[in-house]
Amino acid sequence: LLSVYLYIPNIIGYLRILLNCNAFAICFSSKRLFSALYFLSFVCDAVDGWCARKFNQASTFGAVLDMVTDRISTACLLVILSQVYRPSLVFSSLLAMDIASHWLQIYR
Repeated sequence: LLSVYLYIPNIIGYLRILLNCNAFAICFSSKRLFSALYFLSFVCDAVDGWCARKFNQASTFGAVLDMVTDRISTACLLVILSQVYRPSLVFSSLLAMDIASHWLQIYR
């Protein structure tokens, strides 16, 4: 029996974390590479869900990994946008709304 940590969707989730870390590390020095890495991470987000259903490898760990990766990557993107485009109130508001909506979804 394959360990849940080695499920295909979770491996894709780990790849998303690596893509996002690399993307955000170079976001100010290479906007095109940042965009490509962030987009690839976004595509992997769709692929991991498809793989979870296709291979019957859905798990609580995978769902949490996916949600946390989504929240962190969205938060980092909004923080970067708030630094690039002033005033940053719009992006700060979007970040607060993203966090609040997911908190309400979990704890309602």
